[in-house]
Amino acid sequence: MTYDEYLKKVKQAAKWAYAYYVLDNPIATDEEYDTLYRELKAYEEQNPEHISKSSPTQRLGGVVLDGFTKASHLSKMWSQEDVFNHDELIDWANRAKKVHSELEFYCEPKFDGASMNLIYENGKLKSAITRGDGSVGEDVTNNIYTIHSIPLEIDYLDTIEIRGEIVIKKDDFEKINTQRVKNGEQPFANPRNAAAGSLRQLDPKVTASRKLFFYTWGIGYNTLSFKTIAEQMSFVRGLGFLHPPMSHICKTLDEVEDFYAQMAKLRDSIPMMLDGMVVKINLIATCDELGYTVKHPRWSCAYKFEAVEKVTILKDVILQVGRTGVVTPVAVLEPVDIEGVVVERATLHNFDEIARLDIRLGDSVTIIRSGDVIPKIISVFKDRRKGDEKEITRPQNCPDCSKELLDEGIILKCQNLECPSRVVNSIIHFASKNAMNIDGLGNKIVEQLYNEKKISDILDLYSLKYEDLTDLEGFKTKKINNILNAIANTKGSPCHKVINALGIELIGEVASKELCKKFGLDFVNATYEDLISIDGFGKEMADSVLEFSRVNKDVIQKLFDIITPTVTKVVQNQATAFSGKTVVITGTLSISRDILKEQLESLGAKVASSVSKKTDFLICGSDAGSKLDKALELGVKVIGEDELNGLVNSNY
Repeated sequence: MTYDEYLKKVKQAAKWAYAYYVLDNPIATDEEYDTLYRELKAYEEQNPEHISKSSPTQRLGGVVLDGFTKASHLSKMWSQEDVFNHDELIDWANRAKKVHSELEFYCEPKFDGASMNLIYENGKLKSAITRGDGSVGEDVTNNIYTIHSIPLEIDYLDTIEIRGEIVIKKDDFEKINTQRVKNGEQPFANPRNAAAGSLRQLDPKVTASRKLFFYTWGIGYNTLSFKTIAEQMSFVRGLGFLHPPMSHICKTLDEVEDFYAQMAKLRDSIPMMLDGMVVKINLIATCDELGYTVKHPRWSCAYKFEAVEKVTILKDVILQVGRTGVVTPVAVLEPVDIEGVVVERATLHNFDEIARLDIRLGDSVTIIRSGDVIPKIISVFKDRRKGDEKEITRPQNCPDCSKELLDEGIILKCQNLECPSRVVNSIIHFASKNAMNIDGLGNKIVEQLYNEKKISDILDLYSLKYEDLTDLEGFKTKKINNILNAIANTKGSPCHKVINALGIELIGEVASKELCKKFGLDFVNATYEDLISIDGFGKEMADSVLEFSRVNKDVIQKLFDIITPTVTKVVQNQATAFSGKTVVITGTLSISRDILKEQLESLGAKVASSVSKKTDFLICGSDAGSKLDKALELGVKVIGEDELNGLVNSNY
């Protein structure tokens, strides 16, 4: 590849990324983009002096920083004047009318995120600076490279400051907090904090792992000559930035009020969190005449939505059992109105979070409708306590079935296969492709059978008869026979496959095989000492197996009696080329990965899912992807299928 060809491919990658991340309308497949990415990376490794800052490889950011340096804005970043009702909006407009009696307004959403100033010179992103005190902020350019909705190059050569908001979508915010809770970390209070926290990560890879977006709301230093803000923002967004979900030019304040009401009504359906609407005088000449106060522009204001945080009393805590058996504490609150919605329940995440906040029954608490989704408690007013508040105790038994709970610290989980709250999910997992692989028994079919009272647990699958299903909607002769045959074909399945299908917390396919090797069908009688003696088993895994066995022993025994799983003990008489080796499989091979995996394990190999420094061999078929790149980078030995067959066949 020549340098000119490289630059053309960089532009091609940028075009594809823009269509994917900004227009939300992909014009290339993931495979095509990944192939192009690898071509660019290969060229750059050979020609590091030619690396373009616009290359998608630079989106990964640089090295981990020790801290952030201060940087100055080219022009001041002002804060907005807030107005909270129509009267205050009229007061704001009347002050402006003293300069110009006829006003037109440009209105768009006010995103609740972290403000950012992007400086472009000669069409290239030079630096990205947080708001800070309005004059000086922190240089976070390294992290901004990872945000795909921010172009690294624009088709405009003059120096310009483009300002906007870094935001996280509400769904992604909930996922981040769920993972933080699982990791024992404090959840973010709201999407704004999550966005700001993601920007200030010293490791750019952490920022890259968060799905951040950038929406422009204005410009600072510039040499543009447009007459209106609407025209100005249309030009800026046309350089490759996201457009807001809605915007409007209003001729009167009544139109502003109508658009505000429309936006407030639609805000729940907008993926990002909004906390109001920005109202700007549209004519730039008028804005220049009005100028600024010490704190904010006289020509712009933030028409805020009603507050989403309220104070109320925690009356009780009830327990909810999810489909996977996870037990979540839910706060019962003194009813309080938030934006026209009466809130009486709020999530408490888990009992570790309750202990961290030191929440007690009877406490005054602050609740927030975070991202307009699920209300949650974010703080406690301990100084308001009267002395009769009660501590919240950690449960030991499931509130739905009374069986013992698995206590993993952050997570409490019911593992009872017959618990009413999780039975459907346990059947779905049992029948899934990665478990017993009962063809035709998908999620909706399982739910239909359960709702129609044809099955009430896993065992009932094996007592289903043809006549039980004939009266169900959508069940024809062929479909019924296929399902019944698929269920019958699970009989005699390997022991480890059945154990894996039970859905024991922390016990996947590899651990199931180890249990089967050591105990066979008698794993339910294993002691704690027996379990932790297995290579790779720790306290948490052992506790999970013990608790699951205690709760489900009768069901497991009945299931084993029906299925009669096979237990095959592999005896290795001699060492092989794979004994004690860690192997990864990639690409398309002439045999299925499951069969190959069993063969390799029978030869003493440990089959892993990803390449690392500990990998001994990469088994490589056709159409190999990033695993092959990683193996070559780390110097891992790569084995093709012909060489593999020779090694495997020599040991059989």
